[in-house]
Amino acid sequence: MNTASARLLALVITFLSLASALSAQSFEVSPFYGYRFGGSFVDLYTAQPFDLDGAPATGVALDVRIYDDDDVQIEGLFTHQAADVLLDAIPGRPAARWRVAADHWMAGALQEFDAGRMRPFTTGLAGLTRYAANGDNEFRFTLGAGGGVKIFPARSVGIRLDGRLFSTFVDGGNNAIACTPGVCLIGLHVSVVWQAEFTAGVIVRFP
Repeated sequence: MNTASARLLALVITFLSLASALSAQSFEVSPFYGYRFGGSFVDLYTAQPFDLDGAPATGVALDVRIYDDDDVQIEGLFTHQAADVLLDAIPGRPAARWRVAADHWMAGALQEFDAGRMRPFTTGLAGLTRYAANGDNEFRFTLGAGGGVKIFPARSVGIRLDGRLFSTFVDGGNNAIACTPGVCLIGLHVSVVWQAEFTAGVIVRFP
């Protein structure tokens, strides 16, 4: 099992354990898979930009209904994206391929607009984004919004289709996130990073 899969499995188990403590409320666990677009990094030596366009995204959402007769749910969301970037060779540095990841850890609310088998919804989220490369990390504040539809062919199992937009606030200048001893190679490129994500997942509903 690779690192991303192990992380996702651990998060699903964690969310299930947390949700079991809320057994008086109904809740949904939704592992998902899709694609995320956008996000810029830069090679601090050559000023070459790297975009993570078209990289897969995986994650899980946990939704807890506040009241059984209400359409508002509290949502926790984790979504992970990783891609390889190629650093060109320059004097004193050979060409290299690095793994760059962007993880969103979010919490907020989900509003459903129907109580039938097909339930359109919108979400509003806030949290942190973790950028990582070569073992180094940077965390930044992120706002997110989205919408989609839940389809329930059965009461306890459904399908969730999502579109999300993330806005991550990054300080201006070169923010290094990938360093070797004494040398930083990759940095965040802009003051605000925009990413769009489209995913499909399976909903398991309790009780």
